[in-house]
Amino acid sequence: MDAPPTHDPIAELITNYNELNSSFIEELHEEPSALEFMRFVARNTPFVVRGGAANWQATREWSVDYLRNFLGDQPVNVAVTPAGNADAPTLYNPPSQPPTLVLAKPHEHPLPFTALLTHLTSPNPSNSEVHYAQTQNDNLRHEYAPLFTHHSHNLPTSIPWARLALARDPDAINLWIGNSRSTTALHKDGYENVYVQVAGRKHFILLPPVCHACVNERMLPGARYVRRKRGGDGTAEGEEGGLELVLDGEGGGDGEGGAVPFPIWDPDKPEENATEYSALARPMRVTLEPGDMLYLPCLWYHKVSQSCSPEEVCIAINYWYDMDYTGPLYPLSTFVRSVSNKNK
Repeated sequence: MDAPPTHDPIAELITNYNELNSSFIEELHEEPSALEFMRFVARNTPFVVRGGAANWQATREWSVDYLRNFLGDQPVNVAVTPAGNADAPTLYNPPSQPPTLVLAKPHEHPLPFTALLTHLTSPNPSNSEVHYAQTQNDNLRHEYAPLFTHHSHNLPTSIPWARLALARDPDAINLWIGNSRSTTALHKDGYENVYVQVAGRKHFILLPPVCHACVNERMLPGARYVRRKRGGDGTAEGEEGGLELVLDGEGGGDGEGGAVPFPIWDPDKPEENATEYSALARPMRVTLEPGDMLYLPCLWYHKVSQSCSPEEVCIAINYWYDMDYTGPLYPLSTFVRSVSNKNK
């Protein structure tokens, strides 16, 4: 990819940001006060609190055996993909048509919680399907309400310093349960995010909003993984087979048509799908250990992978506080996005 031209304002913006800000995340060793937290919010700057949730009951007790006994066979929604690539840019290659890059959503279906844990902790071959409990719909207060409301768990309904600083309660509290095979593609959210690692490790790659020109955002058609219907090959008619990718609104896909803006550049593969600005990006990398808390500011791009031992699972809880759209941050980020897209 060619270098950006000299005196390019987009390149100058990214370079100036890099010169004024560290590419290493700031580490705290105790939870901040509301005032200290607000200083980070005002600067739209992430930080990690090492051991900030180490004394949470969940961090101390939520093992595979504990959760299996507590939730039993309660049905939960599970995202299923061939390779752990839910909500990710994926090549769609239908017969007799040119391949197209799409935004692939997972196949979702209910599963007894014990069956989910068995799948996550069983020695599965590398080409087997990947399961991930990842519904981002306030699931801890609804789908997993028994975990959230049980008096012995004492889970906070809000992060105190975030609630005081932002003057609001979280819009959603989400629970994430998976294993080392799931990865979340680079994307951004319109939330102030306090992310709590309960078990296993999460590995974040972070980029600030000024790096929009680096991530190669494209309009991707929506698609979804669905089960193939097997029949005529010796199996029972209607028996479900493996997963296949279909465009939204086709072949059993239940999504709506239309393209979605989404980054296609991967900081772990910097030469692929790069723009002329991608080389200017200085990704911030941080690993969360059990009990760590991450403040992920609104509109920051983030890619997330995870790791744990084969007999364990990765568990996290995140608190989403809707961002404040007043002030300069959102209009300026929209301006950067518009100028970057216009230059393509």
